[in-house]
Amino acid sequence: MTTTQTSVVHDLGTLAHRLSHPARTPCVCEPPQVLADRPDGTVVRSGAIVAKAHAADTDREALTARIALAAAPQLAGILLPPLTAPEPAAPTARPVTLWPLGAPVDPTDPGAAPWAEAADLLARLHRMEPPFPLPPMRGPAKAARAVARMRAALRGDGIAPPRDAAVEPGDATAPPRDPAVLSVLAGWRSLPAWARGEAPAPGPGADALCHGDLHLGQLVRHPAPDGPWLLIDMDDAGVGDPAWDLGRPAAWYAAGLLAPEDWSTFLDTYRAAGGPAVPADGDPWPALDVPARALTVQTAAVALAKCAAEQRDPDDHEQLMIESCARIATLPPELATGPAS
Repeated sequence: MTTTQTSVVHDLGTLAHRLSHPARTPCVCEPPQVLADRPDGTVVRSGAIVAKAHAADTDREALTARIALAAAPQLAGILLPPLTAPEPAAPTARPVTLWPLGAPVDPTDPGAAPWAEAADLLARLHRMEPPFPLPPMRGPAKAARAVARMRAALRGDGIAPPRDAAVEPGDATAPPRDPAVLSVLAGWRSLPAWARGEAPAPGPGADALCHGDLHLGQLVRHPAPDGPWLLIDMDDAGVGDPAWDLGRPAAWYAAGLLAPEDWSTFLDTYRAAGGPAVPADGDPWPALDVPARALTVQTAAVALAKCAAEQRDPDDHEQLMIESCARIATLPPELATGPAS
């Protein structure tokens, strides 16, 4: 961890501890715990408070709207509301938000994964009218950033790309002879421009309220440990195509990482709850295909970036996503552009 990262973690721990610890009370708290430290955010827990330092290049106006969304009374029971945050600690030069601690999904118990609860929360979110103007959901931009992050990691400079950096197909910064990288880039180039964040989506455009980065790590029980499941992490939320929020589970199912029965539970629950991303019956894949392929590429790109940073080979799950990118790249052009506008 660099000196700058150490300073951010210290400042976040101090901030969370100050809020969770009653004044003039003997302190018996455990040291602050780092929950995540990634290019897009550092998360530290102290007691029952979680402090998050968002990326330095975060659009602060957009973040303010997204945090206000999580606090909106209309979203109670769907999104975890933030705590009232003091001003960000000056040394971080990064926006900071404060949240109550929730109990996350247990990664050691896949059979207990709350797929039905996640689907119900998504359907309820997608059916809500946005309570005020919001920025676009950042799904395509996040996929583009993941590919740019992979390029930077493989280039070896460790420099994170701009938050909404576009990826030029002809960019030669990634090693050209690495089969895994070639597969990911080929899958990326096969996507329509709108799914790469390089053009508007076809048709009139969807304006549903979306999470923007749905996976099981974005659910917690609150109050911990047995409260209801809620969605967290609003960094990519906004208005857009709700199919994007189903794209990651769809990608995992297509790659063989999500069991058919879990996928059926997720999809059936979403439909039963009136979710608008897919038809109420029939084939869901015309709506899900492009988002699922984009999320496949995003997942594989992030995996390769982590492998480069940790100087290791992809594990079995990561390899499946990389192989899925190779299959995506072989799709005929008429299947690579998604449903007609």
